[in-house]
Amino acid sequence: MSASVASPDERAPEPVLLPEAAEVVALPSVRGVAGGLVGALARPRPLARETVRLGRDFAAILRGTDRLAPSEQDERFADPAWREHPGYRRLGQAYLAWGSSLARLVDQYEAEGADWRAVERARFALNALISGMAPTNTLLGNPAALRRAIDTGGRSVLQGVGHLVEDLRHHGGLPAPADRSEFTVGRNLGATRGVVVYRDDVIELLQYQPSTERVRQRPLVVVPPPIGRFYFLDLRPGRSFVEYAVAQGLQVFLISWRNPTRKHAGWTLDTYAERIRRAIGVAREITGSPDVNAIGFCAGGILLTTLLTHPAAIADHSVHSAGYAATLLDFATPAPIAAFAGRRLGAGRRVSRPRGVIPARTMQSTFSWMHPDELVFGSLVHQWLMGEDPPASDLLAWYADGTNLPAALHEQFLQSFRDNTLLRPGAMTVLGTPVDLAEITLPTLVIAAADDHLTPWTGCYRTTQLLSGPATFLLSSGGHLQSLATPPGNPRDCYWTGGAPGPDPEDWRAAAERHTGSWWQAWAPWTIERSGDEVPAPVELGSDLHPPLQPAPGSYVLDRPPP
Repeated sequence: MSASVASPDERAPEPVLLPEAAEVVALPSVRGVAGGLVGALARPRPLARETVRLGRDFAAILRGTDRLAPSEQDERFADPAWREHPGYRRLGQAYLAWGSSLARLVDQYEAEGADWRAVERARFALNALISGMAPTNTLLGNPAALRRAIDTGGRSVLQGVGHLVEDLRHHGGLPAPADRSEFTVGRNLGATRGVVVYRDDVIELLQYQPSTERVRQRPLVVVPPPIGRFYFLDLRPGRSFVEYAVAQGLQVFLISWRNPTRKHAGWTLDTYAERIRRAIGVAREITGSPDVNAIGFCAGGILLTTLLTHPAAIADHSVHSAGYAATLLDFATPAPIAAFAGRRLGAGRRVSRPRGVIPARTMQSTFSWMHPDELVFGSLVHQWLMGEDPPASDLLAWYADGTNLPAALHEQFLQSFRDNTLLRPGAMTVLGTPVDLAEITLPTLVIAAADDHLTPWTGCYRTTQLLSGPATFLLSSGGHLQSLATPPGNPRDCYWTGGAPGPDPEDWRAAAERHTGSWWQAWAPWTIERSGDEVPAPVELGSDLHPPLQPAPGSYVLDRPPP
């Protein structure tokens, strides 16, 4: 069997959950949402206890004696009216009491030993329900929006209606994730100097211009996820991982995946693994190095892993070390995205195969609904109720610039979510050889984020126990995407380093040392130590065999064909 796994990446959803299409994108179907919610809430004794408790809370709120208050970090209730106006104060307290009551029912459902997938489905449904019922999502229930309407003479309301109409026409009925007008790929995004040195029907390989007089001999090959365009690793100058890596004296090569269309529906794990193999070969030929260091981000780490089992099987030593950033390999670990891989892969085939791809907007929908407060209803309030323009953010501009996923690869990913095939030696093959993670013996650096809701850090930590080589673990602050785009210099960012990772991630964290700054600052010396001697930086990029084809960022990153 030739199968695979993956982990995706965040904002701008579609509001409708379709019964079968939902399973295709690992999003809970209507049946799954209802089943998860009913399973958690419709238990007579816990429900009766919470009903009595909620009744007492409501009575205290009406009397004005309840001291329930929103968190200071909850921006929805930051307006003074939620503390000072008796009506708004009681409304906010009643909403918080109701939401807390439902959340306790799910917590108890988990404590009583429910399957973690059922718990995750229930939490997903409950978070969407509670977020959607917030009084701040309505004009009358949002004192800040009302005040803005009065202060602007109603202009904010008209602007909000304009945004609503625009979003109904162009953004699937929900607020646009970002204002992309200030950003242009190749000008202030994906702008690090370099050239395309290889191109085939699936990838372009970029080589970046050194910014130091001397460079390390062993090159670095970067494998982004096949979901989303590569330039989240090359955001505007000063926020670019690629720019930072080049400044450390590393010779950097990066894969740019093509945005697949219907005719590319048959691209599989083998298709992507073969292109990583080719990229490694090109980097070796250009630099003259016998091997490379590699780092995979998110689902790119999964693709890299399956490729690494192939050289291990045929005694190929072309990869010296591997890094993993926000990559989940063990899908028995509780993770929201894995909880929604449906049992019925046939339903996924029936929906995805006619289109050939999972569209970018559908992928965005999946991730947005996992954080509805920030990525759905927060934007709704700011843009529709307050009349504000979408945020001009480089990371959100990247998020809005989505890509499709080939149907065949997506099917393999879902199968791995469901059956955890990566952890079963020989259950899948890549490039004609069986996948066995224990055969990977090279040094690895595993990087995770403490607040990652998509690939939880404890699940990423498991990778240190699955491979056979010496492993180092690095924990960053932040969420899934935010943690990856964290250049040094922000005093609020931090990361943890520790000793050799043992079986228990909490034991590692308890003994780890906290540092202020970006995980890039710990990744760089680890990689440099494994990058060989310093040599003069090349004057020209490419080689006779692989000459420059065009300047970075290339053409595939700009390609926006219809599905």
